[in-house]
This record gives sequence, structure tokens and C-alpha cells, in this order.
Amino acid sequence: MTTTVDRAALARNEHLTFRANMGVGRHGWLRLTPAYGVRLVRDRLSHLPEGSVITDPFSGTGTTPLAAAELGHFGQSVDVNPFLIWLGTVKTSHYSPETLLAAADATQEVVASARAHPEDNDLWQPSLFKIEKWWSPGALHALKALRASIDQHEGQVKDLLEISLCRSLISCSNAAFNHQSMSFKEGAGESVLFEMDEAEQTFAAFGTEMSSIIESARYDLLGSARVYEGDSREGVRDLKEADLVLTSPPYVNRMSYIRELRPYMYWLRHLDLSSDAGDLDWRAIGGTWGTATSKLNSWQPHTVTPVDDAMRAVCERIATDGGKNGPLLSTYVHKYHHDMWLHFQAITPTLKHGGSVSYIVGNSTFYKHEVPAQEWYAAMLRELGYQAVKVEIIRKRNSNKALFEYEVTGTRP
Repeated sequence: MTTTVDRAALARNEHLTFRANMGVGRHGWLRLTPAYGVRLVRDRLSHLPEGSVITDPFSGTGTTPLAAAELGHFGQSVDVNPFLIWLGTVKTSHYSPETLLAAADATQEVVASARAHPEDNDLWQPSLFKIEKWWSPGALHALKALRASIDQHEGQVKDLLEISLCRSLISCSNAAFNHQSMSFKEGAGESVLFEMDEAEQTFAAFGTEMSSIIESARYDLLGSARVYEGDSREGVRDLKEADLVLTSPPYVNRMSYIRELRPYMYWLRHLDLSSDAGDLDWRAIGGTWGTATSKLNSWQPHTVTPVDDAMRAVCERIATDGGKNGPLLSTYVHKYHHDMWLHFQAITPTLKHGGSVSYIVGNSTFYKHEVPAQEWYAAMLRELGYQAVKVEIIRKRNSNKALFEYEVTGTRP
């Protein structure tokens, strides 16, 4: 059966992406390009009774647990990335008026202390590759001074100051975020002179960002949330039985979350060596940054999946038509769905009988061969006994006429 698709209408559904999060309270605190929109999450939660338990096994920036807590539910999520665990925890925390007053006072102290640091080489800076390409000398000095001053604080106040630092280091950087993946603006890294105006602009940006963060943190959450460190392919012991699993896993498109998160993770000291990024990306489903790519060459599956036959046919075509990179990308597609099968098996026991799952995922193409992740998700869920499994198109993703975002749903009997 041929499905008629209104591509123009689907292309207008930007309100279902992270663009809809910007300026929406805590949801806009930090930008992560592949994240999905809070409006979509709120819509999926709207029918649940207050106090429901919602699980997101791919926490990302914490959109799902935060939306759940805002609506009076208990949101719980899981991630392997320590920075995202921290970010989700900070976004879903309760902040007392006293804490927010202390944060406002600390902002003035941090900026004053940072301004007092002379231009020198004694301040710590992250070992981010070609850091001079990211920031001008003046902006880099200001960020280093702010980092040193923030280190004098602790607890929730320090958490909020570090959110502001993250926002400031992006707003003052030479990075461009006008498309799906981060790139650098033309001429990045060419400035060699220290300009005090650039330092002052960074200090001013930090204060402005902090004011916005404090204001949005004033609106307390009706419910609560918890972000756990864990691997979504394995069971997380402390998870409560959920009424709904709502998530948007990494897509099978080689988009590296580590690549997008590098500036934050280096400045907050979650990364130090470039090899650390590759090791972490290897632990994440769909990760291919740095050493994760080379490890694909020796990867072998250790279980069969319900979609092996269909997947093998697609992977063979990718391997044949992809030239020297074909075999590697074929293995990538295989490993991704192998890992997702492990995930579906691990998450099912944590869902209540009668509970539902909702996976927001996109398909992909390699050398013009479609990888129908949405269909293979549905097949895996059916194999595990889920009922009323459906696949629905949510939106058109970009100019490639073959790429869409889908919602795959089902109910555990």
C-alpha cells in the first residue's frame, strides 16, 4: 500500500524539535541539536494521571524527566555520559529562594573576581584541540578567569554558575549552530590579539545568562525526577516500574553526541584527553567519534536479533556500494540495531503490564540504501510480545526526500 505524505506540512513541524525548547524555561538552558522538543513530550504525557512514572532510557539533555516533573509526575532517565547526567540532574532539581538569592550574589562575586585576573598563562584551560579556533584571546581569557572563580563555590550555586558558563562559552565562541551539526564560522582562529572588549563582552554575557537561568529556576516543579548513570542495553536496578517509556534514542546516522558536547565537557572537566571522548562514544549506542570508529573494524555480534535477515540484506548493499567505507558503515548499522535489541530486552521488565512505549526515531540512508530503523524497532517490539505496535510519521527532517522522523509505539500486555 502506498502512503500519501504531505511533505510540506511535515516540514513545518519544527515545534516538535529542539527549536521549540529555546526560551521555554529550563528546557532552553543548553542547546543540543539532535534533541527533541518539549511540546512533543508534553503532548504524550497529557493523558497520564498525576503521579505517573515516566522513563527515558536515553536521557540526553533531560527533556523527558523535566517535562514529567513539571506536570506533577516522576520522571526517571538513564545515560552513560557523565555530563548529561549532571545536566539532567541540575535541570530537574528543586531550588529554594535562599539558593537563588545566593546564586545571584555569587554571580557578582564571580564576575568581579574574574575581572581582577590579569592576562597571563597561569589560569587553567581545557585541553580542547585547537582551542584558539574556538575563542578569541580575549574571550578565552575571560572564560578561564570565570572558570577559576566558579571553582570557589559549591553545591547548587556552583551548578547554576556552571550552566551559565556553558551558555556563555557557546555564545562567545566561533562555533556556528545554524544547521544540524556544529561547525566553525568563517575566519575562526585568525585573531591573535588580546582585545579587552571581547573579554568584557564575555563577562557581560555570563551575567546576562545567569539572570535568565535564575529567573527560570524560580518556577518550581510539581513533581520530581532522577537521572541515573547506566547503560540502556543493561538493566538499571533502581528504576521504578514505569507507566510510560518515552524517549528519542540516537539515530542510526553517525551523529556523535560527544562531538556536539565537547566544549561543555572539556570546560566542566568531564573530558581531558581526546581518547576519552572516543571511549565514551563507543559506550553509547550509535557512537562513532574518534577511536569508536576504529573499534568497529573488529566488532562482532554476540546475539541474534529478530531483524537479522532484513538487516543483512541492507548491510550487504551498503558494504558493496560504499567503496572503502562501505564495510565499516555496514558494521555500524548492524551494531546499532544489535545494541537496540539488547536495549528493548533490558527495558521491557521495567515497564508495567499495560504500560506503553513511545520511541521517536529517524530512518537513514547510506549510499542511497534506506535503513528503516522505525520498521525494525517495531519488529523487535512485536517479538517481545508488545501489542498494538504502530509506526507513524511525525515530520520531514531535511531536504532529503527519504528522511523522516517516526514514532514507534506499543503496549506491554
